[in-house]
Amino acid sequence: MLLQETLELLETDKDEVVADDLKEAVDHGILVSKLAYLLSREMEMDKVFCYAMAQAGIVHDIGKLKLGRFLYKRSENILAVEEMKYIRMHPAIGYEILKKYDYKDNMLHAVYHHHENYDGTGYPDNLKADSIPVGGRILRVCDVYAALISNRRYRPAYDQETAIALMIEEVKNFDMKIFLAFLRVVHTGEFKKVNEFVSYINKEYGLPVH
Repeated sequence: MLLQETLELLETDKDEVVADDLKEAVDHGILVSKLAYLLSREMEMDKVFCYAMAQAGIVHDIGKLKLGRFLYKRSENILAVEEMKYIRMHPAIGYEILKKYDYKDNMLHAVYHHHENYDGTGYPDNLKADSIPVGGRILRVCDVYAALISNRRYRPAYDQETAIALMIEEVKNFDMKIFLAFLRVVHTGEFKKVNEFVSYINKEYGLPVH
Protein backbone atom coordinates (compact mmCIF):
# COMPACT_ATOMS: atom_id res chain seq x y z
CA MET A 1 0.00 0.00 0.00
CA LEU A 2 2.68 2.52 1.02
CA LEU A 3 4.84 1.65 -1.98
CA GLN A 4 1.91 2.41 -4.28
CA GLU A 5 1.40 5.75 -2.52
CA THR A 6 5.07 6.54 -3.04
CA LEU A 7 4.92 5.77 -6.74
CA GLU A 8 1.83 7.96 -7.05
CA LEU A 9 3.69 10.83 -5.41
CA LEU A 10 6.44 10.47 -7.99
CA GLU A 11 4.08 10.25 -10.95
CA THR A 12 4.15 14.00 -11.58
CA ASP A 13 7.93 13.85 -12.09
CA LYS A 14 8.04 10.81 -14.36
CA ASP A 15 9.53 12.86 -17.22
CA GLU A 16 12.32 14.23 -15.03
CA VAL A 17 13.65 11.07 -13.40
CA VAL A 18 15.12 8.29 -15.48
CA ALA A 19 13.84 4.77 -14.84
CA ASP A 20 17.10 3.47 -13.39
CA ASP A 21 17.25 6.22 -10.79
CA LEU A 22 13.65 5.57 -9.77
CA LYS A 23 14.24 1.83 -9.45
CA GLU A 24 17.40 2.34 -7.41
CA ALA A 25 15.54 4.74 -5.12
CA VAL A 26 12.65 2.30 -4.61
CA ASP A 27 15.00 -0.63 -3.89
CA HIS A 28 16.97 1.51 -1.44
CA GLY A 29 13.80 2.71 0.25
CA ILE A 30 12.47 -0.81 0.73
CA LEU A 31 15.80 -1.91 2.21
CA VAL A 32 15.95 1.03 4.63
CA SER A 33 12.34 0.32 5.58
CA LYS A 34 13.13 -3.28 6.49
CA LEU A 35 16.16 -2.21 8.51
CA ALA A 36 14.36 0.63 10.30
CA TYR A 37 11.50 -1.65 11.33
CA LEU A 38 13.80 -4.34 12.72
CA LEU A 39 15.97 -1.78 14.51
CA SER A 40 12.98 -0.01 16.06
CA ARG A 41 11.64 -3.33 17.27
CA GLU A 42 15.04 -4.26 18.73
CA MET A 43 14.92 -0.98 20.65
CA GLU A 44 11.55 -2.11 22.08
CA MET A 45 9.60 0.74 20.53
CA ASP A 46 5.84 0.30 20.30
CA LYS A 47 4.19 -1.09 17.18
CA VAL A 48 2.93 2.30 16.02
CA PHE A 49 6.45 3.74 16.09
CA CYS A 50 7.94 0.69 14.36
CA TYR A 51 5.40 1.00 11.56
CA ALA A 52 6.09 4.74 11.26
CA MET A 53 9.79 3.99 10.81
CA ALA A 54 8.99 1.39 8.17
CA GLN A 55 7.01 4.08 6.35
CA ALA A 56 9.79 6.63 6.75
CA GLY A 57 12.35 4.19 5.40
CA ILE A 58 10.50 3.77 2.12
CA VAL A 59 10.07 7.49 1.43
CA HIS A 60 13.06 9.06 3.20
CA ASP A 61 14.75 10.03 -0.09
CA ILE A 62 11.66 11.12 -2.00
CA GLY A 63 12.93 14.70 -1.97
CA LYS A 64 16.03 13.58 -3.88
CA LEU A 65 13.86 12.35 -6.73
CA LYS A 66 12.26 15.77 -6.98
CA LEU A 67 15.77 17.07 -7.70
CA GLY A 68 16.31 14.68 -10.62
CA ARG A 69 16.64 17.42 -13.22
CA PHE A 70 19.54 18.93 -11.28
CA LEU A 71 21.31 15.65 -10.47
CA TYR A 72 20.63 13.08 -13.15
CA LYS A 73 20.38 15.24 -16.27
CA ARG A 74 23.00 17.80 -15.34
CA SER A 75 25.64 18.90 -17.82
CA GLU A 76 29.12 17.61 -17.08
CA ASN A 77 30.51 21.08 -16.40
CA ILE A 78 28.41 21.59 -13.26
CA LEU A 79 30.71 21.56 -10.25
CA ALA A 80 30.37 18.83 -7.63
CA VAL A 81 29.80 21.54 -5.02
CA GLU A 82 26.68 22.60 -6.92
CA GLU A 83 25.42 19.01 -6.91
CA MET A 84 26.01 18.81 -3.14
CA LYS A 85 24.03 22.02 -2.67
CA TYR A 86 21.01 20.36 -4.26
CA ILE A 87 21.55 17.04 -2.48
CA ARG A 88 21.41 18.80 0.88
CA MET A 89 17.97 20.15 0.00
CA HIS A 90 16.34 16.74 -0.28
CA PRO A 91 15.33 16.12 3.37
CA ALA A 92 13.45 19.43 3.53
CA ILE A 93 11.85 18.85 0.13
CA GLY A 94 10.81 15.34 1.15
CA TYR A 95 9.29 16.70 4.36
CA GLU A 96 7.27 19.29 2.43
CA ILE A 97 5.96 16.65 0.03
CA LEU A 98 4.98 14.16 2.71
CA LYS A 99 3.32 16.54 5.15
CA LYS A 100 0.61 17.10 2.52
CA TYR A 101 -0.38 13.45 2.87
CA ASP A 102 -1.22 13.40 6.58
CA TYR A 103 1.74 11.35 7.76
CA LYS A 104 2.42 11.42 11.52
CA ASP A 105 4.93 13.87 12.98
CA ASN A 106 7.41 11.21 14.12
CA MET A 107 7.61 9.87 10.57
CA LEU A 108 7.93 13.36 9.04
CA HIS A 109 10.64 14.38 11.50
CA ALA A 110 12.57 11.17 10.82
CA VAL A 111 12.60 11.99 7.10
CA TYR A 112 13.57 15.61 7.70
CA HIS A 113 16.45 14.74 10.04
CA HIS A 114 17.82 11.51 8.53
CA HIS A 115 21.09 13.22 7.55
CA GLU A 116 21.83 14.76 10.94
CA ASN A 117 25.01 13.42 12.54
CA TYR A 118 25.20 12.72 16.24
CA ASP A 119 28.26 14.99 16.57
CA GLY A 120 26.40 17.92 15.02
CA THR A 121 28.07 17.87 11.59
CA GLY A 122 25.03 16.76 9.58
CA TYR A 123 22.23 18.62 7.83
CA PRO A 124 19.78 20.30 7.38
CA ASP A 125 19.85 21.82 10.90
CA ASN A 126 23.20 20.68 12.35
CA LEU A 127 21.40 19.14 15.31
CA LYS A 128 23.49 17.25 17.84
CA ALA A 129 23.03 14.20 20.06
CA ASP A 130 19.57 13.76 21.58
CA SER A 131 18.28 16.98 20.01
CA ILE A 132 17.99 14.87 16.82
CA PRO A 133 14.59 13.09 16.83
CA VAL A 134 15.06 9.40 17.56
CA GLY A 135 13.53 8.49 14.21
CA GLY A 136 16.18 10.54 12.44
CA ARG A 137 18.91 8.79 14.42
CA ILE A 138 17.46 5.40 13.50
CA LEU A 139 17.24 6.23 9.80
CA ARG A 140 20.78 7.62 9.81
CA VAL A 141 22.20 4.23 10.77
CA CYS A 142 19.93 2.26 8.43
CA ASP A 143 20.46 4.59 5.48
CA VAL A 144 24.26 4.41 5.69
CA TYR A 145 24.32 0.63 6.02
CA ALA A 146 21.87 0.17 3.15
CA ALA A 147 23.96 2.41 0.89
CA LEU A 148 27.20 0.59 1.70
CA ILE A 149 25.93 -2.93 1.05
CA SER A 150 24.13 -2.04 -2.17
CA ASN A 151 25.58 -1.97 -5.67
CA ARG A 152 25.56 1.46 -7.25
CA ARG A 153 26.34 2.39 -10.82
CA TYR A 154 29.52 4.11 -9.67
CA ARG A 155 30.79 1.36 -7.31
CA PRO A 156 30.15 -2.24 -6.24
CA ALA A 157 28.64 -3.13 -2.88
CA TYR A 158 30.72 -3.71 0.22
CA ASP A 159 30.24 -6.99 2.03
CA GLN A 160 28.55 -6.93 5.42
CA GLU A 161 31.76 -7.11 7.47
CA THR A 162 33.43 -4.29 5.53
CA ALA A 163 30.30 -2.12 5.67
CA ILE A 164 30.14 -2.42 9.45
CA ALA A 165 33.88 -1.70 9.75
CA LEU A 166 33.43 1.46 7.69
CA MET A 167 30.55 2.53 9.92
CA ILE A 168 32.65 1.96 13.04
CA GLU A 169 35.29 4.30 11.58
CA GLU A 170 32.60 6.98 11.36
CA VAL A 171 30.75 6.02 14.53
CA LYS A 172 30.79 9.64 15.71
CA ASN A 173 27.94 10.17 13.22
CA PHE A 174 25.66 7.73 15.05
CA ASP A 175 23.89 7.43 18.37
CA MET A 176 25.97 4.68 19.98
CA LYS A 177 23.00 3.02 21.68
CA ILE A 178 21.18 2.82 18.36
CA PHE A 179 24.28 1.61 16.55
CA LEU A 180 24.83 -1.17 19.09
CA ALA A 181 21.17 -2.16 18.77
CA PHE A 182 21.67 -2.30 15.01
CA LEU A 183 24.64 -4.63 15.44
CA ARG A 184 22.45 -6.94 17.50
CA VAL A 185 19.88 -6.96 14.69
CA VAL A 186 22.55 -7.84 12.12
CA HIS A 187 23.38 -10.98 14.07
CA THR A 188 19.81 -12.25 14.38
CA GLY A 189 18.36 -15.06 12.33
CA GLU A 190 15.71 -12.72 10.97
CA PHE A 191 18.40 -10.64 9.29
CA LYS A 192 18.79 -13.45 6.77
CA LYS A 193 15.70 -12.13 4.98
CA VAL A 194 17.35 -8.73 4.67
CA ASN A 195 20.45 -10.31 3.18
CA GLU A 196 18.31 -12.22 0.69
CA PHE A 197 16.71 -8.97 -0.46
CA VAL A 198 20.13 -7.33 -0.76
CA SER A 199 21.36 -10.23 -2.91
CA TYR A 200 18.30 -9.89 -5.12
CA ILE A 201 18.69 -6.17 -5.81
CA ASN A 202 22.47 -6.37 -6.19
CA LYS A 203 22.27 -9.07 -8.87
CA GLU A 204 20.30 -6.67 -11.03
CA TYR A 205 23.26 -4.31 -11.22
CA GLY A 206 25.70 -7.12 -11.94
CA LEU A 207 28.66 -5.67 -10.07
CA PRO A 208 31.07 -7.65 -7.89
CA VAL A 209 31.11 -7.19 -4.12
CA HIS A 210 34.12 -5.48 -2.55
